[in-house]
Amino acid sequence: MKENKWLQQFIWFSEGVILAAIALATLFAAFMELERIIMVQVVDLSDLFLLFIYAEVLGMVGIFYRDKRIPVTLPIIIAITALTRMIVIQSKGFDGINIIYEASGILLLAVSAYIMTMKDKISLSKIKLRKEAASEENQEQ
Repeated sequence: MKENKWLQQFIWFSEGVILAAIALATLFAAFMELERIIMVQVVDLSDLFLLFIYAEVLGMVGIFYRDKRIPVTLPIIIAITALTRMIVIQSKGFDGINIIYEASGILLLAVSAYIMTMKDKISLSKIKLRKEAASEENQEQ
């Protein structure tokens, strides 16, 4: 039993170190992108999407450190933003079928995010109902 606790703590520590490395790498990439934008003195929509992806990744790491979990919807939203960025980048002179595939991916991810959000709301409602039922049972006794 004690070995499992040590292993679990090691895994949690490793997870924290990896997420800290992700945060640092994201900050570095964001600063490099901002430096590139300043050097070329041009800001494209794809640049803004990239910066938004960096901000979402940092937000996801921040939520992990605050709540000790990562909501499933955040990586889905990051994927939607990445696909949107791909459409913006590739829309000029590329085969239209690729845009349809990417847009279909966005739709599928959006539906998934909606379902996951509804699942969370339903789960929270069930927890609330269970707590209310338990408190009513305690009052009856």
